[in-house]
Amino acid sequence: MTNSEQTSQGERIVPMRLQKFLARAGVASRRGSENLMTAGRVRVNGAVTTELGSKVDPLVDVVTVDGREVRLADGSVYLMLYKPAGYVTTMRDPGGRRCVASLVPSDRYPGLFPVGRLDRDTTGLLLFTTDGEAAQALLHPSFEKKKHYLALVHGWLTHAEAKALEDGIELDDGPCAPARVEALRMGDPRAAIFADAPKGTSVVGLTIHEGRKHQVKRMLEAVGHEVVRLHRDTFGPLRLTGIEPGQWRMLTDGERARLLEATRGER
Repeated sequence: MTNSEQTSQGERIVPMRLQKFLARAGVASRRGSENLMTAGRVRVNGAVTTELGSKVDPLVDVVTVDGREVRLADGSVYLMLYKPAGYVTTMRDPGGRRCVASLVPSDRYPGLFPVGRLDRDTTGLLLFTTDGEAAQALLHPSFEKKKHYLALVHGWLTHAEAKALEDGIELDDGPCAPARVEALRMGDPRAAIFADAPKGTSVVGLTIHEGRKHQVKRMLEAVGHEVVRLHRDTFGPLRLTGIEPGQWRMLTDGERARLLEATRGER
């Protein structure tokens, strides 16, 4: 193969590391692809390949995972799901709990997986893709794009409590980066998802740039406000629009372009 050979999207293909090939083909993330290799589940031209430095030529070599041939797709898939409450963010749950895999077209797009996670009781925007490289970039610690949450909490946030969150509150696993905080009135259109909110609760808008486990809930609890319900409406350049709970849609061309632009420098 010569360096002038290209994909249908105009991107030049050169021999690449096998784990990168698998990630780009939507098999798994880069790290997940490495795990598949070391487990002996990947073959190149019929030979089991476990060495992480191995390279393949996508136009010449035949790569299989568990006996199934893997090829670079003509284009990766990117979609957003409006995750409802009661679903765990996994493509398979050994315990039999409802999982997000049942809400997206994983049969139509093999290799589709969620980028990050939302807690079982958290609703809102969850991104899915078959692009392992983009997912890895989006989840990298240096990726500091905003994620905006709406939280229904017990009580009302004071100015002092909001300032503590904005200054960067200390949690048991270290200090948080400064957050953007806004107390919403119940008449605010953004708070409409909590229209059935019980008395004694209020809505807080919180923008963070990190992705620690239960971070938003822990931040608000640290200033004395238990989270009753949590909803994410923004992830990086993406905003949750056009779908109802349990529904999904493909990203528009503009959304996809903005998302991929945001990952540049992390690939």
